[in-house]
Amino acid sequence: MLNLLSQLSNRIRFDRNELAGAFGDMGTDLPLIIGIIAASDLDAASVLIVYGLMQFFSGIWYGIPMPVQPLKAFAAIVIAQKVTSPVIFGGGLAIGIVMLFLSLTGLINWLARVVPKPVVRGIQLGLGLQLATLALKEYVQTEAVTGYILAGICFVLVLFLYGNRKFPPALFIITAGTIYALLYKLKLVDFSNSFNLHLPAFRIPSSSNIWTGFLLLALPQIPLSLGNSILATNQIVKDYYPEKNLGVRKISFTYSFMNLVSPFVGGIPVCHGSGGMAGHYAFGARTGGSVLIYGSLFLVLGLFFSEGFATVVQIFPMPVLGTLLFFEGLALATLVRDVTMVKADLVVSVLVGLMCIGLPYGYLIGMLSGTLVYYLMQNKLTNFGK
Repeated sequence: MLNLLSQLSNRIRFDRNELAGAFGDMGTDLPLIIGIIAASDLDAASVLIVYGLMQFFSGIWYGIPMPVQPLKAFAAIVIAQKVTSPVIFGGGLAIGIVMLFLSLTGLINWLARVVPKPVVRGIQLGLGLQLATLALKEYVQTEAVTGYILAGICFVLVLFLYGNRKFPPALFIITAGTIYALLYKLKLVDFSNSFNLHLPAFRIPSSSNIWTGFLLLALPQIPLSLGNSILATNQIVKDYYPEKNLGVRKISFTYSFMNLVSPFVGGIPVCHGSGGMAGHYAFGARTGGSVLIYGSLFLVLGLFFSEGFATVVQIFPMPVLGTLLFFEGLALATLVRDVTMVKADLVVSVLVGLMCIGLPYGYLIGMLSGTLVYYLMQNKLTNFGK
């Protein structure tokens, strides 16, 4: 019995560090979810409840801070083109089918063997820099001078307390943001006015919506998913939890499962992500407990506050989310340090990172080009040695 409890505590723990780590990915997720709901005809309650339940599934299944995130390229298209919910559900189901095919055939394992570590580090570098840049350019300045002051206070708190297990910085950041929001953005009456019980609504995507969603939404997303959600996430699990042997096939399968279920209960398409795990881990999380805490937040919002969701979420001001996002991006980008000792590997990583940032379909181009350059350089070095 004691052994069972010990094993459980290693997988699911609830303490101040897990609580602090639970907010590590919020800077990425919350603005995307707000944007998707605002741009489409999705039912906010269904989106939030299903999103919370998927966090529960991931946290319990893996027992590590393996969060669930909105699909970024997918979300960008939905927000920009105001895609309707049937096509969103169809696209989510389509990408779930593609990932299931890759998992069952073993093609995802082949991809993991072929794509070298410096390329994966380049993908993480590119995404990390994108997140940090987004935080500084879009999030911090939303509240004008006050926003800069709030972000500055949060930034200093992280610098002084980063890595502190006794006083996790995210707890102080969220507290500062909540105080600011209650003083300047929200009143307690806003919460009472938004309170109402809602449950998810069921949907059945049609074949035409699946096909349209595949062409419009899934195809642009798949390269990013392969690079970041599967390969880079598998690598970051190796970095943080070398004793675990998850493998890309298991990660791809749970990615697929979530998207085969979510569309039927009104949820948005989701993925795993190396940036999300880096964020949770950087702010203190070590078990699946942080992901369960994170999921609980969305469950409460969806079940009881979905009618006033856009108002209630102002409890997390954008400059605060920007600070969290900046350090999440920084934690992800600095993983490139373990390839800096080999000049050729560093060149490949930087090249891939720049392609991810600067080119349309940069993650696909970076992954393919980086892999080709890596093997060409390896072949050249081998021939030179002869």
